[in-house]
Amino acid sequence: MHFDPLYYAERLKLVNPSGDVGICTLWSKVDSAHTVLEQAGVDLSPDTARVAVIANLYGNGLPQMLRNLLRNPQIRHIVIMGKNLSGSREWLLNFFEHGLEEIEFLGAKAFRIRNTQRTIDGEVTPEMFAPKPDFATFGDIGDPETAAGIKEFLAALPAEQLEMLRADAPPIPEPTVTRFPTEARAQSFVRDTPMEAWSELIFRLYRFGHRNMVAKKGTVEGRVELQNVKIVVTKPLEEPDAALQAYGFSLEKFQGYKQRILDPIKPADLGYTYGNRLRGYFQHNGALVDSLIIAGDRLKANPDSRHAYISLWDNSRDLPEGSNTPCFVTAFFRKFEGKLTLTATFRAHNAMEAWPENLYGLIAIQRFVCERSGMEPGPITVVSHSISIDLPSLEKAKKVADGKESDEVLDSNGKLGPRFDPNGEFTTTYDRSTWELVVEHSFDGMKIHEYRGKSAEEIERQLARDVALSEISHALYLGREIARKEFEMKAEKARTKE
Repeated sequence: MHFDPLYYAERLKLVNPSGDVGICTLWSKVDSAHTVLEQAGVDLSPDTARVAVIANLYGNGLPQMLRNLLRNPQIRHIVIMGKNLSGSREWLLNFFEHGLEEIEFLGAKAFRIRNTQRTIDGEVTPEMFAPKPDFATFGDIGDPETAAGIKEFLAALPAEQLEMLRADAPPIPEPTVTRFPTEARAQSFVRDTPMEAWSELIFRLYRFGHRNMVAKKGTVEGRVELQNVKIVVTKPLEEPDAALQAYGFSLEKFQGYKQRILDPIKPADLGYTYGNRLRGYFQHNGALVDSLIIAGDRLKANPDSRHAYISLWDNSRDLPEGSNTPCFVTAFFRKFEGKLTLTATFRAHNAMEAWPENLYGLIAIQRFVCERSGMEPGPITVVSHSISIDLPSLEKAKKVADGKESDEVLDSNGKLGPRFDPNGEFTTTYDRSTWELVVEHSFDGMKIHEYRGKSAEEIERQLARDVALSEISHALYLGREIARKEFEMKAEKARTKE
């Protein structure tokens, strides 16, 4: 039986296709291993060698390796050598020795190799190998004892080779994850308008949100959830009704909500209202506290005050009762760059319906305090400790998420380009006197820094160190520009030497 791989045939180094030994070099170079073994006198003849193939195992290729082995049961012995940088040696050994355990992975059913953290599909199991291959482990390629030990090991193998039948290796399954990996407690982004911010929020929730089952009012409901999401809306202005209707919202409805959120009177049939908590719930010395008027007056008297902080949460009632409690819990007003900003926190947030309506309510609250204080409104920041989409709304969320074709935006000429980066702009050239790449960092038309390096990699490290960019589309664009300039510089430098 000849070795016939299903996967990565071009990456494998065939020695004797009729051999019954496979050599796994982990992260070490295959050609280096071949050279060292050949110099040590190991038989690597294509006609007589026991070694059939030499290959790497970085880690992600484990599913392919297992299927290649299942397809080629004549590989009875596996020699492991080389640098074990990712733990792939233990993953391979533990797969055969301890097997798999079922786990949840990114919202989907998956399997993990026991006694490791390696997740893998469960289509190939140790029980499919009968008999299982034997393993012999050695050290680094450069260690003289490794080559000598492998030579001795091969020489001691029994001469007989069993005739084996090929097995059908199951295909590698398509991914079935319900979410993609991210830090689910640290999503933060900036957008200009309410609908731009909302559509990006839905995209991120749909892509990254955890599928959680929660008990609510005697039933168990599902939701897609992220934590501690922070969204800055730089231009919190009312949008045309057509822009809202494109997503199923109504300006008229939002206008009604803006009026209600400022109303201090709570209807008797409601447990709370935001207007009541802000302007007619708390008391001081027996008098009702209108927090918005107090905040506005305080800022008018002292525009730089940091005491315009309002809490809607009542520990004496809300914490013990645990129901009919406000989701909107704090508001902080602060003069920043000459304008009045508002930062609002929500302990829990329904993303599909409540978030845009709440934002329009925050616009009304901000304007009320601005008029009272004599300031211009600035950006609004919304922090949601727990924000989610109910499972019945996932189909609508998917349509919103699928509508995002790019993270780039149209410029004044109608051409797609990187999103505005508040960290600044960059121009890329090169210095012919030193043959260095030069990346100039500017802000508002003024040069503020310069990066120099002999290669794109050098510039990359400097930019990453300084956290010089904040937008993904901008970083990708600048990376292409730096690579293009590096190519031009090297080409011109080569011509000058001719």
